[in-house]
Amino acid sequence: MNDKPQIDSQELLELRKEIDTADSQIQRLIQERVLVASKIAKAKTAADASASFYRPEREAQVLRRVRERNIKLREEIGGLVNDDDMVHLMREIMSTSLAAEMPMTVAYLGPEGTYTQAAVIKHFGHAVKAADVKTIADVFRVVEQGRAHFGVVPVENSTEGVITHTLDCFASSSLKVCGEVHLPINHNLLSNAEGLPSINKVYAHPQALAQCRNWLERYLPDAELVASNSNSEAAIIASKSSDVAAIAGDIAAKLYSIKVLASGIEDERNNTTRFLIIGTNTYKESGDDKTTIMISTPNKIGSLFELLKPLYDADVDMSRIESRPSRQTNWEYVFFIDLVGHVDRPEVSKALDELRDKSAFFKLIGSYPVGVL
Repeated sequence: MNDKPQIDSQELLELRKEIDTADSQIQRLIQERVLVASKIAKAKTAADASASFYRPEREAQVLRRVRERNIKLREEIGGLVNDDDMVHLMREIMSTSLAAEMPMTVAYLGPEGTYTQAAVIKHFGHAVKAADVKTIADVFRVVEQGRAHFGVVPVENSTEGVITHTLDCFASSSLKVCGEVHLPINHNLLSNAEGLPSINKVYAHPQALAQCRNWLERYLPDAELVASNSNSEAAIIASKSSDVAAIAGDIAAKLYSIKVLASGIEDERNNTTRFLIIGTNTYKESGDDKTTIMISTPNKIGSLFELLKPLYDADVDMSRIESRPSRQTNWEYVFFIDLVGHVDRPEVSKALDELRDKSAFFKLIGSYPVGVL
């Protein structure tokens, strides 16, 4: 053991001075940015007392520029911060700036520690107030009632497909989609059991159970699989027993003090869930956008082809289509369609006008920026 005091070289001392100078400049610039944000808030309020402070199209444009600048900086000065990390750092600064304009509440499927909460943080940053509710329907409800400014709901998973509860809620809600976020999903098996042989039950959200089906069949073939409202709820249950496990993420393991018996148990390594940001307002185009519509047509030969033909004629790309029972007539369906482009784009607007005329039911759910983070 060397007890001699470490003596820093002159070069190291100079480099540390450079760090201190950079830190001081960064801190001053952040404070200046937040001050400007507060002035923007005052200007908006003076012009319109009900003005919207959160502008997803503006934020998407800013974050895209951050990514573009970072690419150039890495080339020019050999920067070591990758593009995604730089965008996330800027997202947090923007979150703090927005909080100075107007503190926001965002509802999500709880309890604390769910992947949906992680999606809230990824999209809005840590400066928002994240309010957990019990069900996806509750997320819609609290936003509709004005108890939250926005909500975050899962809509589809790359492995298991669409989350039907979310689509069904859109059918009866006036809320709009105003953003999206994609979150890589890494599942862990959490339990206070001594080991896998001691586990008799595994709790998880149905999507998580499905995404880990092969792993569970291989390593816990005799365990009873029990569906829960969320993976965090499953973690809470597992934290109170020594023979029960839950499927959840790292954040739930830390929150509820449960051991991670196995990590990365999802069957597909590129497992990703897409979340939608829901609110009451519509927004202008950002330059890289999607439009989501809900539409139905009578059940007859060729009706869906005729319904979608205006998209082809207008050269509008359809990136996703899902069907759900109409709940009005047996064996009739409504279709949820994602289109590339904003409703304000002439080609999209023209196609949607034709779709309105041809469809038995038409609903514009929202035009919003393609996920940046």
